[in-house]
Amino acid sequence: MPALSKFMVLVKKLYKQKFTSKSFILTTLLYLVVLAGIMYWSEIKELIFSGDADTIAVVNETNFDVSQVLQDTDDYQYEYVASSEVADKLKDGDYYAAFTLSDADGKLAAKVESYDPLPLNDQQTYQGVLSQVGQMYAMSQLDLSTEQQQLLLSSEPMITLNSINEAAEDGKSAEEKMAGVWISYAIGIIIYIFVATYLSMITTDVASEKGSRALEMLLVSVKPEVHFRSKIVGVFLVALTQFVVLFGGLLLLLRFSDGGNKWSIVTNLLDSMSIGYFLYVIGFLFLTIFMYLIIGALFGSLVSKVEEAGQVMMPAMMLTLVGFYVMLTGMGNPDTMLIKVFSYIPFTSGMVMPMRLGATDMNAVEPIVSFVVLAGTVLALYFISLSFYKRSVLTYSSGGIIEKMKTVFKVTT
Repeated sequence: MPALSKFMVLVKKLYKQKFTSKSFILTTLLYLVVLAGIMYWSEIKELIFSGDADTIAVVNETNFDVSQVLQDTDDYQYEYVASSEVADKLKDGDYYAAFTLSDADGKLAAKVESYDPLPLNDQQTYQGVLSQVGQMYAMSQLDLSTEQQQLLLSSEPMITLNSINEAAEDGKSAEEKMAGVWISYAIGIIIYIFVATYLSMITTDVASEKGSRALEMLLVSVKPEVHFRSKIVGVFLVALTQFVVLFGGLLLLLRFSDGGNKWSIVTNLLDSMSIGYFLYVIGFLFLTIFMYLIIGALFGSLVSKVEEAGQVMMPAMMLTLVGFYVMLTGMGNPDTMLIKVFSYIPFTSGMVMPMRLGATDMNAVEPIVSFVVLAGTVLALYFISLSFYKRSVLTYSSGGIIEKMKTVFKVTT
């Protein structure tokens, strides 16, 4: 049988086995459930946590009408009372919390009381509400009309960004850069999850075949390089299938959840990014996953039994963790030297370069250089791993990765 036919048979067999496995189906369904939970979180939250609004007592010791700011919501209702009523009703549970508002040299002083310590979410909410009350109170001391107060609160400067360097291209707006940050954040999560899942899959698969001696019988009729390529391509197709299913499910959820409002938000977000950016993102995403699959196949050939797979996978997983955490640091400031350096390292560029590309005003040559370095690294790793795979796949040794590699060279040279 020709090598190509054997390759296709192995790929089809591996793809069918993994695609129909319970772990693949359950994992995909779990991801879809998580995505659905995120999309419908507001409805789920309302269903689970719905109930009577918390009553907050307001003791207003100023002449300012705070009711124009402290308005009832679905979560909170305000009741204006005298200070003598607060303590007992807080203890009895009639009031969830109490605000005591007083004047302190022309500024608003607010005391928040509760019977039990308040959760962080409520603390942050009260702080925001009372800050707004404080602003309105300060403006009321200036004898401003309500319209003038609202104008001061809502006024924002009209900012136009302009670079006087004629050789430079127009810079991205803040909205475009934030869109790039969030898209790159999503890509980073996808890379981390898929690398962790499919690196483990291909490593343990090769290690299992080697440990059970099934690989020895298989390699009687199939060359090691054919087996190596079939493992990488087959697992990559499984990963691509899961990506398409999850991405399609996400699009459907966005389209039909929240009356289509989420879909309009996403379309506006995507409209702010160029087609070239998405081509780069897709290229970095799949090249990075493919690169780690090559590493996983090599690592699987080094171990003698499947129990050792976790040990050899650790370096690769550490690299993905480093890239992920570097990307997270870039969400606050994507222009740092740390981000620039790691955007060129092939093991981390898949997570970091999309952030620089979308959230910074960078030269058009830089992403091309990073992509070429990544593609070159994938090719180099492929040929190096293939050569090493031929030697290691039927070599059995103990110890760490370095010791196993030394053993392979000793036995095969």
